[in-house]
Amino acid sequence: MKKLKLILLFSVLVLIFTYIRIKNNHKSYYSVNDNYLYGRIVEIKTHNNRMTLVVKAKEKVLVNCYDCDDNIIVGDYIKAKGIFKKPNKNTVFNLFDYQNYLKSKKITWIFNAESYEIQNNSNFFYKLKNKIVNRVEKINNNYLDTFILGVNEIENNINSIYQKNGVSHLFSISGMHISLMTMILLNVLKKIIKVPIINYILITLFLIFYMFLTNFSPSVLRASLLFIGLGFNKVFNWNFNATEILIIIFNLLIIYNPYYFYSISFLYSFIISGYLIVFKNLLNKFNNYFVKIFIVSLIAFLVSIPITINNFFTINLLSPFINVISVPLITVIIFPLSLLSFVFPILNNLLVVCLNYFEQISVFLSKFSINLDFGKIDVFLILIYYIIVTSILIKVKKYKIFVLFITLFLLYNQTYFNLYPKITFIDVGQGDSALIQLPYNQGNILIDTGGNKDYDLSKNIIIPFLKSLGIKKIDYLILTHGDFDHMGSSIDLVDNFKIERVIMNSYKNNDLETELIKKLDKKKIKYFYYNNKILNINNYKLYFLNKKHYDENEDSLVVYTKLNNYKFLFMGDAGEDVEEDLIKKYNLQDIDVLKVGHHGSRTSSSKNFIDEINPKYSIISVGKNNRYGHPNKEVLSVLDKFKIYRTDQDGSIIFKIKNNELKIETCTP
Repeated sequence: MKKLKLILLFSVLVLIFTYIRIKNNHKSYYSVNDNYLYGRIVEIKTHNNRMTLVVKAKEKVLVNCYDCDDNIIVGDYIKAKGIFKKPNKNTVFNLFDYQNYLKSKKITWIFNAESYEIQNNSNFFYKLKNKIVNRVEKINNNYLDTFILGVNEIENNINSIYQKNGVSHLFSISGMHISLMTMILLNVLKKIIKVPIINYILITLFLIFYMFLTNFSPSVLRASLLFIGLGFNKVFNWNFNATEILIIIFNLLIIYNPYYFYSISFLYSFIISGYLIVFKNLLNKFNNYFVKIFIVSLIAFLVSIPITINNFFTINLLSPFINVISVPLITVIIFPLSLLSFVFPILNNLLVVCLNYFEQISVFLSKFSINLDFGKIDVFLILIYYIIVTSILIKVKKYKIFVLFITLFLLYNQTYFNLYPKITFIDVGQGDSALIQLPYNQGNILIDTGGNKDYDLSKNIIIPFLKSLGIKKIDYLILTHGDFDHMGSSIDLVDNFKIERVIMNSYKNNDLETELIKKLDKKKIKYFYYNNKILNINNYKLYFLNKKHYDENEDSLVVYTKLNNYKFLFMGDAGEDVEEDLIKKYNLQDIDVLKVGHHGSRTSSSKNFIDEINPKYSIISVGKNNRYGHPNKEVLSVLDKFKIYRTDQDGSIIFKIKNNELKIETCTP
């Protein structure tokens, strides 16, 4: 116990050290002023005409190489000229952060190669690695890439089914896979070599090479190092238990790379394996194989809930039951057959048949999924959750299970505890989208959806963002007008998210609006045309100020609302003619927050209008380096005496009215 206390104390110091390192950022050997890179290629991925290389130079760098030579292999050296740039950060709150993801792989720079030279590989281990990779590619089965190389090449549609079922962990190399491989090797070695320490040394060498083969992925690192630690602990009688060894491994990896905290596989691997090791006595009480699988799956499901919610915002309540079916199929049939197919490729046909059946079973089971969407959970609530789950596993009591259900129920309905109104201007690139959240979940209003013909905004931005806030439905979807950059994602959004009502402008419908109306009719979603009307939502009012102008931009719905005495004005793409009408008809002085019309185009935001409404804050929703030249320099000079926020520079912007004060937060890239 004393030893464990010392290890835990050391862990606290490591966590403090880690926090300081992350806050101070990683010091790099490179800068944007550098133009040359020289290093060894350690990973290669191909995307159409682009090759992505991970190069180990002074530090790891992600290299984009266009029209690269197909003969480049892992282990080769590359000397390249090009441009260094920082990876993109997320510009929408709570969503995937590519920069931190790369940092979890110890990569802080992207290098766009303009020219390069290759020096051929002569390293034995890299040659061996390439032979294994070539053999896997020759067999041509994506599941072998997953099970042998640790690279998930499974098709997106079936991969999403695995995620939905909560079984995607079975396709990440982890303790289960490492245990099976080492068990086979150890049994073979015991028949040849009778000295245990030599066997463990040979297994260790195999695992070191396997970590190298799989590019030292966090889950493989954890599983391999734990096996090595347990093996030598037994041989040398070090007198550490599995929990202590796991904590030591965790600390060593965090010291090596603090950004492992941003790796989902790292978090899953340590949290789940940690709980399963600590509560192994609970598992040993069950002799029935399927019951034990269910208990293991249930524990894994419970302890992984906060990680799953904070990254995917959805959990499947049936995943422990689905795992009871999936785990035996993978561990007993598919994974062993994958290893055999690698050795004896003739067995690949049998493997493909088994995989087809497994995929069909998975698709069938996904139809019965009970998926619940949760908003992101803060650290304090996560700690409370783990205290509750740990208490249940120590000793199961009905009241503890009741407390767990109440906790999950409250987390599921967290929007009812939002005390203040919030408005978020979502970064959707060259387009508009703003979310109004009324307190106590009294109403969620989305004004425009943005639109991008090359990128699914609803799937990748709007819906995940709404889910991350715990929002289950949009009460009113307001589409200011029919331009694609304002409503291009509306059809996908209606298809994949619950929309109660849609409000549109009353100009002649274009093709996109006509297509949306057909979809609304099919789904029996109510829609209205609003001009010069008032929308009442409980004690809040939205005023639609514009009249018909018979032009798509000029006919944009102009929305005015007052939240806790703060005035917000959304101009859509309305231009100077509309602005003049608004000045004549309404008293719009001292607007607190203005959503600038038409992305800061010179056709909007006249000096006369801006002087009249006198906005305290101006929001320009605009894409980086857009081809329209938005925002216009003249408009910027008109707005210059006020505080300007731009989505291309500040990312998404939140205005929260708390204690009668306007709190502003940006998701600055």
